[in-house]
Amino acid sequence: MFFKPPPVIEATPFTRVPKELELTDRPSAWAHRQARGSIGAFLEGPSFDRDGNLWLVDIAHGRIFRVSPSGDWDVVVQYDGQPNGLKIHRDGRVFVADFVRGIMELDPVNGRIEPFLGRDRFPDFKGFNDLFFASNGDLYFTDQGLTGLHDPSGRVWRHRAADGRLECLIDTVPSPNGLVMARDESLLYIAVTRANAVWRMPFDTEGRPFKVGLFVQLQGGAGGPDGMAMDAEGNLSVVQHGAGKVWLLSPTEEPVACIVAPTGPGVTNLAYGGPENRTLYITESGTGHVLTAEMDVPGEPMYSHRDGA
Repeated sequence: MFFKPPPVIEATPFTRVPKELELTDRPSAWAHRQARGSIGAFLEGPSFDRDGNLWLVDIAHGRIFRVSPSGDWDVVVQYDGQPNGLKIHRDGRVFVADFVRGIMELDPVNGRIEPFLGRDRFPDFKGFNDLFFASNGDLYFTDQGLTGLHDPSGRVWRHRAADGRLECLIDTVPSPNGLVMARDESLLYIAVTRANAVWRMPFDTEGRPFKVGLFVQLQGGAGGPDGMAMDAEGNLSVVQHGAGKVWLLSPTEEPVACIVAPTGPGVTNLAYGGPENRTLYITESGTGHVLTAEMDVPGEPMYSHRDGA
């Protein structure tokens, strides 16, 4: 099926990693493994707290940043890890999917970070990538590692908030990356980077996955789908890393808009924020920028911004 080209929106630079925070003179185990050489920072995991601060991670140097609404940067913590995805709990705690250490929990007040779900809990741990809180507090996260079409063994996990139970929902994904639930939480969208695709995982009445299928197959670019976000009408925003684009797709996979990064192709992740939650904030890792794009429809509120029952 073919669709007409969607409207193009050019993102606008909001802020970038300050020069004094670029660590190009320091070695990075992550950058070495990725054959990237020296790198000042690699931005990922944007999420907003209730005070309007934007939280970001630097996977290359194990840092977690907090950026004020006016664009001032603060290093909350630097530790021996490789933080990738970041989401904020309703009670204010910050949770991080760390590629080498598991799921980490950060106290935003004192900067203390410690394992919440250590890698020892997971047989054949590959390397966590991103995470998402459902409205009941259940935590979904991807175990990507270096999987791909040559090794389709990436996994998606669920940690039950009610009893702490861990469940492997699927273990046949070639590079699971970002993930987000549909508005009614009847299914989970999974970015499958190395297949350049997004999968959909519906749940049955018992909350078990079934009939996992393809939602969209992208084309082009040097990477694939990375971070994702949902808006209040059920439209899915998909970052296409290596192409410098963010696709806004309807629930029936029709392209609604294409957001283009003016700074380069290295877009990684995104989050809705701003006074009316209508602004998409997009991390662009190649230049250390955070970009913005104004949207017609506000983002779906995250778990961090939902009040308790």
